[in-house]
Amino acid sequence: MTTGTFTLTELKRILVDAAGADESVDLDGDILDTFFSDLGYDSLALLETAAVVSREYGVELVDDAVTAITTPRGFIELVNAA
Repeated sequence: MTTGTFTLTELKRILVDAAGADESVDLDGDILDTFFSDLGYDSLALLETAAVVSREYGVELVDDAVTAITTPRGFIELVNAA
């Protein structure tokens, strides 16, 4: 289990590991407030990412809360609040 603050770097790593990456999307840019749909991720990808985050960080993320999130900033805030 990892401890500490969950960051954009960690989110990007887990997103790519869990759901892959759209080659036409630059995840290294300023994506904090970019919609997940614009980044090529749907609700299933977010749920898969949340499952990995739950295992690695020992936090419980409610599916409804995860699927309501639209941006990386929102996902990071949800994890850090859990």
